[in-house]
Amino acid sequence: MDVSDIVEYNVGLLNNNDLTKSFFCLSKSDPTIGFEFDASQVAGHMYPDLSNDKLSADASQIDPLRLRLHLGSHLANHLRFLLHSEKGYTCTIGISTNKLLAKLVGNVHKPDAQTTLMPPYVSYTDELDNVTAFLDAHEVREVPGIGFKLAQKLREYVLCRPLPGNGETDDEVFVADVRRQPEISAETLERVLAGPGTPHGIGAKVWGLLNGVDDSDVSEAQDIPKQISIEDSYRRLDKLDEVLQELRRLASSLIRRMHIDLIEDDGQDEDEEPPEAQQQQQQQRQNSEADDNLKQKKRRWVAYPKTIRLSTRPRPPQTTDGNRYRSLNRISRSAPMPNFVFSSKESVDVVTERLVVETLVPLFRRLHPEKKGWDLSLINVAATNMADAANDSKQGVGRDILKMFKQHDSLRREFTITEGDLDTEMNHVEAERPALVNCEGGSEDSLTRSQESYEEGSHDWEEDEEDSGMEKFECERCGAMMPVFASAAHERWHVSGE
Repeated sequence: MDVSDIVEYNVGLLNNNDLTKSFFCLSKSDPTIGFEFDASQVAGHMYPDLSNDKLSADASQIDPLRLRLHLGSHLANHLRFLLHSEKGYTCTIGISTNKLLAKLVGNVHKPDAQTTLMPPYVSYTDELDNVTAFLDAHEVREVPGIGFKLAQKLREYVLCRPLPGNGETDDEVFVADVRRQPEISAETLERVLAGPGTPHGIGAKVWGLLNGVDDSDVSEAQDIPKQISIEDSYRRLDKLDEVLQELRRLASSLIRRMHIDLIEDDGQDEDEEPPEAQQQQQQQRQNSEADDNLKQKKRRWVAYPKTIRLSTRPRPPQTTDGNRYRSLNRISRSAPMPNFVFSSKESVDVVTERLVVETLVPLFRRLHPEKKGWDLSLINVAATNMADAANDSKQGVGRDILKMFKQHDSLRREFTITEGDLDTEMNHVEAERPALVNCEGGSEDSLTRSQESYEEGSHDWEEDEEDSGMEKFECERCGAMMPVFASAAHERWHVSGE
């Protein structure tokens, strides 16, 4: 995560005369929200492993980059503490100036620790800076952004010989080996790494990664993860009963993670009813033993993974000299996520057993049709291809129909008129409606001449069923009643008679 803004803000709040008694402010609007810390030292581990010497009392005399890294390390330590105390999770964090270095340095001390890559980041002498020295010790495949194919091309370029296409090799090529090649440059890597499907400018990108340069933006965290993956590695896994045991363990962890990340409270009581029904049954609810159940909140899935994927990494066989090729290849098979995974009526153990027996075991047999002879170094179970559930947010694919209907009665109640309200309203209208005046000055209570003739049956046409619902028009000159469509012709008749 990018904490540049909050670190920069707190650097300006530091007391230059006493860094040991500093306060990290977490809110610009409320200066009391935060925590106390010692800005003169780093929280957690450092690379290189230096002594945590106190800095100068005058903050203006120290390296500004180091001071920012100090604050970043204390913020990371505070977040780790909150994550563990409130959620029970542990995590590993790396602190540096970009995503590439932060990811790599976070792997130095695992698990449940943090490491800060300390300055100098740039060397103006023949000595290596800390960034270069740190990256040189990594195999090229370990650098984020360098995938399997690019790593193979870099290995072949350094070793000056082709390698097996499956990646099984015991030859390791480190960043230092690439960087020390004669005439190495971004242009050279562009020629070496170019090929079908390789984007233009790949040489400059990889050259920057090998030198610790990563300009990619830190994306904002998403409410819904793109996938949920659980995996474990093994020294030797070659028996079916052991595989089944590991599949149950991984599947159970996957389902629990899905419940944590993809289910939220609906915010509505499980048996919530319209206010009228609640008022009628209020006395019954007070005396009911099921009161506790009525207070339980419904839970809903905010996203549904449509696919489950099983991946394994078979260990290569030994060579004639007793060694093994280095292989990072994984093989995978996928299947539709079964619907019973989303059931709230069955326990996690029951869902886990069904998932293993009905889905994961068939996928494993597709990956390894032979009954024995395989040796696995890794198993991964993942829920992928997330589809957002219907909700009212911008990310949702639609509205929650069930919730919408539940709210329908309460939303329309303001605009609903009951029979009693209708009688009251009609009486009010009759009392306040003014008397209508006809063309001869009489009120609507007195019959006009055309109305009298109509009552006497002297009208010129008989009203049939079609005319009964037709809108009428009364002439202001003679008081004759006629359909609206005849008003224009009747008016022309008056004009022609004048």
